[in-house]
Amino acid sequence: MSRMKKGSVLFINRVLLSDPFSPAMIIEAEIHNQGRRKMVVGLGNPGMEGTRHSVGMTVLGAFAARLGVADRWRGDKYVSGEVILSEVQQMNVVLLRPRLLMNVNGVSVAKAAAKYGVKAEDILLVHDELDKPLGKIAIKHGGSARGHNGVRSCVDCLQTDVMPRLRIGIGRPTGKTSVDRHVLGRFTTEEQKLLDSVLVQSVDLLLSQLSQQDSQQDSPLPSSPAGGRQAAQKRNERARSGSPAEDPAAAQS
Repeated sequence: MSRMKKGSVLFINRVLLSDPFSPAMIIEAEIHNQGRRKMVVGLGNPGMEGTRHSVGMTVLGAFAARLGVADRWRGDKYVSGEVILSEVQQMNVVLLRPRLLMNVNGVSVAKAAAKYGVKAEDILLVHDELDKPLGKIAIKHGGSARGHNGVRSCVDCLQTDVMPRLRIGIGRPTGKTSVDRHVLGRFTTEEQKLLDSVLVQSVDLLLSQLSQQDSQQDSPLPSSPAGGRQAAQKRNERARSGSPAEDPAAAQS
């Protein structure tokens, strides 16, 4: 993405975020702040579910089905997305499908985080990963967006890069197929067979990750400004060991 285009996206992110809370939203945020919440976000493009770039939404749909709440999606105009409020292992969890383009998904995420009282380190982003082949998934514990526009938007809008991510491999295009055509295309019949297994593994990993986060509530990773995660980790080395950029145990072989 060119410098000019990046600047335009950052400007759009901030314009969309500029709407102030209404009194009703402030009251609702206070209500939802009763107890710590987690949020799982399926990044993607509205109306393009089923494409490789929106595989995060597909995983989130499978997650909702596993929880038995797939029929509870409701539109939330304030956050520009669809939301389910549920429980996972006695923990309050918000499921979010942004209804904005991928490049500005972060606007929806930031507004939902504010409305439902969710801290940045408790937001788990689920997204596609070009640099991993289909069938490979991994947890990344914050850090750089690695060129993913949806993650970059989340980092910009939340002003921190601490959000853990579940990265779903989609592989790079072969032959003369462009990256744009590849990511915006649908999975082939053969890929769909492999994707079914990926969805099961991804949901298992989401449940495991949420359980691990819950067990670490007494010593959460502090929120840091975008690009400042390493410095935040160094300040906490005496208290606890820092999280690696990617958890090898979470990577699926």
